[in-house]
Amino acid sequence: MFWWFERKGQFLRYEAREGANGGYEFCVIDPDGTEHVERFADSAELTKRQEEFEQRITSEGWTGPHGWNV
Repeated sequence: MFWWFERKGQFLRYEAREGANGGYEFCVIDPDGTEHVERFADSAELTKRQEEFEQRITSEGWTGPHGWNV
């Protein structure tokens, strides 16, 4: 799944996905295109990280999430 957040005309994206070798990946793509990937053993850890991330960026002025399933 993909989610976008917007702030002052810039977009930040993150993805939650299954890892190629099992587990899960949390990938953040910054407005400049820089990618950051974190790996998790189970979906509960991934969900916790997503919630923490959304709280942080919302407090920094990002609006959203705007997203859909692909």
